Amino acid sequence: MSRSQTHPVNDWHPEDIKAAIRKRGVSVAELARANGYDNPRTFMNVLRMPYPKIERIIAEFLDVEPQVIWPSRYQEPTKIRPSVHRKVA
Repeated sequence: MSRSQTHPVNDWHPEDIKAAIRKRGVSVAELARANGYDNPRTFMNVLRMPYPKIERIIAEFLDVEPQVIWPSRYQEPTKIRPSVHRKVA
């Protein structure tokens, strides 16, 4: 059985995020420790679930906004019109 994770199509693939960090000359673990995260696994939870504080750290390190990396996490919420109930006399 495959353990592959799915991610929204428009979001950066987790491996692309890790590669972009490495291309800047540090490992993900080094970036995590530099930002006060002694356990890099906690830091990498951002690849599977929303974690705004770490999203901002990674985005700033890569000189982009978090919305660029994870657009699905920053979409406008769907607005649902409230239903109108009429009283029957």
